[in-house]
Amino acid sequence: MMFNIPRYFLMLLVSSLTLTGSAIAADYPNKPIRLIVAYSPGGTTDVLARIMSQGLSEKLGETVLVENKPGGGNNIGTEYVVRSPADGYTLTIVNPANAINATLYKNLNFNFINDIAPVAGIIRTPNVMVVTNSLPVKTVAEFITYCKANPTKVNMASSGSGSSIHLSGELFKTMTGCKMAHIPYKGAGPALNDLIAGQVQVLFDNLPSSSGFIKDGRIRALAVTTSVREASLPNVPTVAETVPGYEASAWFGIGAPKGTPREVIDKLNAAVNQLLADPKMQKRLADLGGTLIPGTPEDFGKIIVSDTQKWEKVVKASGATVD
Repeated sequence: MMFNIPRYFLMLLVSSLTLTGSAIAADYPNKPIRLIVAYSPGGTTDVLARIMSQGLSEKLGETVLVENKPGGGNNIGTEYVVRSPADGYTLTIVNPANAINATLYKNLNFNFINDIAPVAGIIRTPNVMVVTNSLPVKTVAEFITYCKANPTKVNMASSGSGSSIHLSGELFKTMTGCKMAHIPYKGAGPALNDLIAGQVQVLFDNLPSSSGFIKDGRIRALAVTTSVREASLPNVPTVAETVPGYEASAWFGIGAPKGTPREVIDKLNAAVNQLLADPKMQKRLADLGGTLIPGTPEDFGKIIVSDTQKWEKVVKASGATVD
């Protein structure tokens, strides 16, 4: 059965929805906001979340609380946000794992590109190839030689299956022929602890979470994964200087559940961009390494789509899968 809805009723409905979104934005936020981190405390995603939560609390006039929901290679925390009310009070830190998992996992209960609304980019950073100090190598070339001579002695840690840390290592394995056992952890923090203790031998970590341990000599940096050297580690070469064509990087931003009112997204986007323009915040983020990626929600959305396509090729070429 078809119903003919009078035109003025449709106009009233559209007007009502518009006014509702505007009213929500005008009053937003009026209670604490939760910023979900899909990892354990200690890694780059968590570090950035805590830095941004402080700044956003000041800009928005409401407390922004960081809440860790690790597990499932980032998927548990992500699905929690996907299923949350689309009201701007539950946000997530988006990272390359979200782009990678679209191909790596065959049975996800969500489609990240369709189910998360991009809010704003924060920063793009290199990953850094770090090894435990007990490993007798000081260069990428020496590592490859050692790895091939000892195919059962090198364990490669990651912050979880499907993270950029994991896939950076898988890309390295594919391009060098090195055989390494993958040991996934629930976040970079636990992985770093075991690397320092010598329980694992190598980690392709996001630079911000490793930089302090590199500088105090607790782990050894062999190379950064970007195509050019990182200013904060000028004496550390790129992987590509030994393995031509190798390149990987990590990026981070904020996302909200699909359907979050555009006025709320714009308000959040403006607050993030104001923070990224603040010299004090710029210095704080610069100390972590990498470059800022300010812009519109659409700009950040393009990064998500582009990296989803890039890592799809890497996942398929490496043969990496997760049940």
